[in-house]
Amino acid sequence: MPDTTLQARVEDIRERMRAAGDHGQVTLMAAVKYATAEQINELHATCGIDDIGENRVQQLLEHYEKLADRDNLRIHFIGSLQKNKVKYIVDKVCMIHSLDSLSLADEIEKRCAAIGRVMDVLVEINSGQEESKGGVLPCEVEEFCQKLEAFPHLRLRGFMTMAPKCENLAQYRKYFGETYRQCLDIWQKKLDNIYSTQTLPADTAPVISMGMSGSFEAAIAEGATIVRIGGALFRDEP
Repeated sequence: MPDTTLQARVEDIRERMRAAGDHGQVTLMAAVKYATAEQINELHATCGIDDIGENRVQQLLEHYEKLADRDNLRIHFIGSLQKNKVKYIVDKVCMIHSLDSLSLADEIEKRCAAIGRVMDVLVEINSGQEESKGGVLPCEVEEFCQKLEAFPHLRLRGFMTMAPKCENLAQYRKYFGETYRQCLDIWQKKLDNIYSTQTLPADTAPVISMGMSGSFEAAIAEGATIVRIGGALFRDEP
């Protein structure tokens, strides 16, 4: 039986996305940390959700075996990724959102080279410069991106950020706006050679993954192309 509560929550989020300025160009990704495989299947089959974000490797593997139509799902890895876990996911995910070190890039390169694929990656930016969070510091992002040219089996597609906990949407917009402007500056002005080495057309726009259940409206207003929604879908969160 279809989960009408889940369907209603998806429609509510989509309506809020439209109100925030989405004109069909922002991807609604279900962050499935709190979801069962059955709920993921329902989201895909009934609610039209084609992109899911996994936070934990073990949970990804458990979900993966139970997905009814996984060949038509786009599975993203959005959580902190340990190097010793990379080998378990490179044949299953379409994109890694949390690239934040050259050592991790080297491991992804090695594992992808072994299976003959190129992995789309996002550089995670620590926009709030919080010691408790992963990500590249804003002042180091440009140099980090340039160094990714050394990894032919990684294809830089854009950026991801997790804003600090804020009291209101205006504060979130400040962080997201600063990150968006930095992303565009790096992408448009500094990475011409990456387009040629990583087979992206010169007019390719960056993927900008930012905004979660409590902040996605601010993220959309500031230019996000992907929002990661978990709690608002699977728990009683605003």
